[in-house]
Amino acid sequence: MKFSEQSKASIISCIKEAISRYMGGSEENQVVTDIHLQPRQDVGELIIYNDDDSELSRAIVEDWVDYDEDDFDTEVERILRNILNEMKSGGAFDDLNIMKPYSFVYVDDEKESVTELLVMDENDTVVIDEELMKGLDEDLDKFLDDLMKK
Repeated sequence: MKFSEQSKASIISCIKEAISRYMGGSEENQVVTDIHLQPRQDVGELIIYNDDDSELSRAIVEDWVDYDEDDFDTEVERILRNILNEMKSGGAFDDLNIMKPYSFVYVDDEKESVTELLVMDENDTVVIDEELMKGLDEDLDKFLDDLMKK
């Protein structure tokens, strides 16, 4: 997928607009919510919601408008995860008035969770993707078989 700086800026702006509703405030008044990101391939749009399905922001991502390949979800998940991690590293989520842990969640057209893109908690939690976990079941089974033989 071709991905321009303009599209990246649109996504960052959309995320910043969404989280601006949760900036500042006191610990006693923290909100309990996750942030849901819904990319829509049919119209090239990114819509961001909270847990109550209240729309927080919306943007057109130019590079998504005419993209009709089957790998849309895979590509967009990678792009969103990278952007969110960059924003986290830059401190964009440090002053949010959202009770930890909370997540940025990729959702489909029916607003069903597809995957967690970023988990924010007191520690540095890493979201492990499928590629990293390939073969783990087989390795664990082999390890347990070897252990039981001894």
